[in-house]
Amino acid sequence: MKILSIQSAVAYGHVGNSAAVFPLQRIGVEVLPVYTVNFSNHTGYGAWRGPLIPPADVAEVIAGVEERGVFPGIDAVLSGYQGSEGIGDVIVDAVARVKAANPSAVYACDPVMGNAKSGCFVAPAIPVLLRERVVPVADIITPNQFELGFLTGTSPTTIESTLDSADAARALGPRTVLVTSVERPDRDPETIEMMVVDEAGAWIVTTPLLPMKANGSGDVTAALFTAHYLESGDAATALARTTSSVYELLRATHESGERELQLVEAQEFYAHPPLQFEVRRLR
Repeated sequence: MKILSIQSAVAYGHVGNSAAVFPLQRIGVEVLPVYTVNFSNHTGYGAWRGPLIPPADVAEVIAGVEERGVFPGIDAVLSGYQGSEGIGDVIVDAVARVKAANPSAVYACDPVMGNAKSGCFVAPAIPVLLRERVVPVADIITPNQFELGFLTGTSPTTIESTLDSADAARALGPRTVLVTSVERPDRDPETIEMMVVDEAGAWIVTTPLLPMKANGSGDVTAALFTAHYLESGDAATALARTTSSVYELLRATHESGERELQLVEAQEFYAHPPLQFEVRRLR
């Protein structure tokens, strides 16, 4: 399997491609990383160094990959945080070119905008770009509950309303919606859930809620789910594997006391997820 991953990169820590590439490689995926920024660290520290790569330069790198005749063998395009409108246009164009070379290829978009606690933390134009131009050409999207609500103009809170919102998101174009954090008011407050909806049905899984914030965990989730979904062709299987691996990564990070994801230390959990959580069918 080959995945063209168009995301940010950091020298210290693990977000964007610096979070997604190694777990994918560890499970046997050939990754072609294209960088949209090259920062010293993620912006959550409040200070960083390094360049935001101009969209034209990102497009040049992708064009060079295309010129090597690689596009017919690419199974998926993966994207995450989009720092500018121009990058969105480059990604959409890359998706069209890859699909022209390989009609069975898919586009997996993590529509990064913000979360319920922090609100929207991207430039004001980005959410509109995602909703109107990027998400409609995606096959798989991996929003959190907050992002799902913005994309669909809904307020998902309960399981039922989240299912309705996922259906509304699928009506925009994507066939598969992975909701990476479902925090319904009637759940055990020490748990968190993840839900996936596609044409075959809907499933949910519950895990303990770890008392931590982990930048990059969404990037790992989107990457692993995309690969497992493509490999298995089954949303429930992909959900089970992804949830198991990401939980163990987060647990290892929490126990380490470190701020950054313990991405390398947790590698066996990507290759051999323990499948310790039950995936329940909702419909």
